[in-house]
Amino acid sequence: MSAPEPALARLAAGAMTDAASLALAHEPVPAEQVVSGSPSTGYAPLDEPADGGRAGELGVWEMTPGAMRDIEVDEVFLVIAGHATVEFVEPALPSIELRPGSIVRLEAGMSTVWTVTESLRKLFIAR
Repeated sequence: MSAPEPALARLAAGAMTDAASLALAHEPVPAEQVVSGSPSTGYAPLDEPADGGRAGELGVWEMTPGAMRDIEVDEVFLVIAGHATVEFVEPALPSIELRPGSIVRLEAGMSTVWTVTESLRKLFIAR
């Protein structure tokens, strides 16, 4: 049974949402993705894509300390809080260090390993 979809914390025109303190419900990372530790992730959608797909989705995502494997979607994100390293397994690229203010673009299908040393929170836009 899959987890219920998080409720949409829709951004209203002219209103403000504090992405740094937005409450996120966390779930453990699936065992097959865990590299080390006991990381969990939380997610809150902020806006729905116009076509109902993933492209154009805006949201906040967070991961607690630990390491996990992932297959990426096409997205751009801004780190709001925390520290982590992202290792690019496929394609093989140099690892990057993430900290508040880091802006990164990922392409769909990239294979990565995320090692979080301080809970990482990012604002993302799926492309």
